[in-house]
Amino acid sequence: MWETSTTLGAICQRLHTARRIVVTTHVKPDGDAVGSAAGLVRALNQSAWGASPGNATRPRACAWFFGPPPPWLGAVCGDTPYTLVPKTGPVCNAEDEPDAIVVVDTGSWSQLEIIAEWLSPRRDRIMVIDHHAQGDSDLSDARYIDTASAAACQPVAELCRLLLRAPSLGALPKDIATLLYLGMATDTGWFRHSNVGPSVMHAAADLLAAGADHARLLQETDQNSPARLGLIARALESLEFHHNGQLALLTLRREDFERTGATSGDSGGLTDFTQSVPSVRVSAILSEALPSDFGPDAGTRTVTKVSLRSKAIDPTADVNAIARTLGGGGHVRAAGARCDAPIDEVRQRLIELVGKGLSSQV
Repeated sequence: MWETSTTLGAICQRLHTARRIVVTTHVKPDGDAVGSAAGLVRALNQSAWGASPGNATRPRACAWFFGPPPPWLGAVCGDTPYTLVPKTGPVCNAEDEPDAIVVVDTGSWSQLEIIAEWLSPRRDRIMVIDHHAQGDSDLSDARYIDTASAAACQPVAELCRLLLRAPSLGALPKDIATLLYLGMATDTGWFRHSNVGPSVMHAAADLLAAGADHARLLQETDQNSPARLGLIARALESLEFHHNGQLALLTLRREDFERTGATSGDSGGLTDFTQSVPSVRVSAILSEALPSDFGPDAGTRTVTKVSLRSKAIDPTADVNAIARTLGGGGHVRAAGARCDAPIDEVRQRLIELVGKGLSSQV
């Protein structure tokens, strides 16, 4: 079952004794993935156990990212040790072989496809920290799952506090607080989404007190390139409404990316535009992609990515349940899937599923 099987304290103890640590996350990392992975790496390297035994200058923890990286990755991570894993998968020599692996902001094999073959024989070293309602329990026996958290950075922040023996989140170093704040801010839509609650606001306030730079993060990460603006225009041209205006559907084909020069990373957050329509209860975007965008080239056929978001206003729909029907998952209010089917076929299936989801709540 996808549920917590350990504590943050137990994970902290395991990390104390680890000589080499890899912290990784899902394909196409977003703000929460980057913030939780890079923030934890910084905490591990700044703790009393931060240097590799026998090599006081070499940090023992490194973040691994894969899939299309966000354009702001380097600016936000700064001097945090990280590597971009190639599509062919990781190459790890004997010197770099980790004895502890932490997976943050996901627990699904499908989101770890590029490194899945590498991870599988190292399962006994893997620890998972996640906040999603669905995952694969066979990824690790050591799982900390907090579905009440708005972002993975919330439990990761507490782990960082334990690692550094800080009395509160407000006492964390500024460079760590800034990364953790990024995850909380972006996974709540800069505190606009329905997952905002007292716990994430209290945690974010503590991180601001620690020196997290809200203005700089907003400037670095919430920007639009000319290519993204072109993609937004094409997405809005495709806008359709279904079920009496309760479903807003955007569609992006490969041609849209090619003509605008945009990448898959430029499509994030497009559902926020349609969430502002009063009648809309579910916002969805369908995007065509190649399998090679996520891992080793599997041919030239296209796959369809589905991103869903729902409002916490009746009638509403459980988009996690809808995404699970399509082979994905996530949260009740935000979820996604990747379908090995043509975009028009997925579009029709999605319209039907959302209609059923909305009608079941009436």
